Amino acid sequence: MAFDLVRKRLTKELKVLTENPTPGIRVVDDFTDMRKIRIDIEGASGTLYEGEKFQLLFKFSDQYPFDSPQVTFIGSNIPLHPHIYSNGHICLSILTDDWSPALSINAVCLSILSMLSSCKDKSCPPDNDWYVRTASSDPKKTRWWYHDDAV
Repeated sequence: MAFDLVRKRLTKELKVLTENPTPGIRVVDDFTDMRKIRIDIEGASGTLYEGEKFQLLFKFSDQYPFDSPQVTFIGSNIPLHPHIYSNGHICLSILTDDWSPALSINAVCLSILSMLSSCKDKSCPPDNDWYVRTASSDPKKTRWWYHDDAV
């Protein structure tokens, strides 16, 4: 019952994304399971990730949009980026501390594309190996330390 309100919100968001798609963002799900939605994103032209295709998996709780979705990169092409771990976890404040119910799937995708676009060096986070070995499978359980807005 609680997920019915979430489903209604997600249906609206997905309608916008499919009827008026943002360049570089494509919904590739059939919506059989609204709790998990896959989005393909493509690196913007003129950036280190130009033309590269990536997959994001959004997982939604019964508290969405008051609770942020769990968002991870999946598949074989996880971007090398100082804020993206090789297990697909993303260190991005709007996915945890700075989440707002006014944000949407599209807003999260745009923030991730912006983060990729501003990157000057394709590299893993300095603590990647340790984090991947010790992290929970749920990136929302990580206590992120946001210290670098330069990438």
